[in-house]
Amino acid sequence: MKAPLYIAASLAIVAVCHAEPNDAKHPLFPSVPRTVVVIDSEAPPVVRAGLLQSTLILLPAEEKVATVFGGDTSSWVFDGGHVASRFISIKPKIAGSSTDVHIVSDHGNEYTLQLREISNDSDSHFDSKVFVTPGDQAGKDKLAAMPVFVPAAELDRAKREAAEATAKEATERKAAETKAEAYRSQYPGQLHFDYTWDRKKAGELGLQEVWRDDKFTYLRGHFQETPVLYETKDGKGSLINWDYNDGLYTVPKTVLQGYLTIGKQRLDFRKEGN
Repeated sequence: MKAPLYIAASLAIVAVCHAEPNDAKHPLFPSVPRTVVVIDSEAPPVVRAGLLQSTLILLPAEEKVATVFGGDTSSWVFDGGHVASRFISIKPKIAGSSTDVHIVSDHGNEYTLQLREISNDSDSHFDSKVFVTPGDQAGKDKLAAMPVFVPAAELDRAKREAAEATAKEATERKAAETKAEAYRSQYPGQLHFDYTWDRKKAGELGLQEVWRDDKFTYLRGHFQETPVLYETKDGKGSLINWDYNDGLYTVPKTVLQGYLTIGKQRLDFRKEGN
């Protein structure tokens, strides 16, 4: 006995509903990272890309991306990032599409790769990460040389940092000049000529003047032979640090009492009120 026509039709509809559509895509899987060698005289290496999947292209560690040229920019997305680096991300938007990409590094190396979307292939593995390296000796030599291109972002940053450094230096220099000018205008008032000594002995030894400011003690003279300078503490002579240049002693402290001596000659001086 034959089934009614409407039953047969229903079974046919159910069968169609449970069948896989002809254009259904199998899932894609990332492959392990691999390295491709680019040689100018040979065909560009093929990079397998997955639909709407990101594949990361990495230049050698010594290089950064200077610029990227993509053949089909409507069906593919190329992203070199906003900061100069060795990374480029590519992503196909249309199944079965292919294009090429040209990368110029900051060292002057040029890398060309052939990109192919593989969602219709029997092999469902796409390249997730691809390391690019030059195969020619000239390209390898460039890796050891200084960069020939400076990415625009780095150039702008360098210009900005140079301008900021120049402005900071000008500000600090102006502040230092202002401080020095103020010190010079106030310095005469900080000099104190309040020392006493035996003027007769001073003439024989060559001492002309003793004075101080808020940090140093000075002795000026015209000496045939440079005397040794001592500080007097508890009635005894004590060696102290001092600089001598062209008849001027500079002591980095206030000396309340001291003396100069050459052989048997000795000249004492003291601060008034001490």
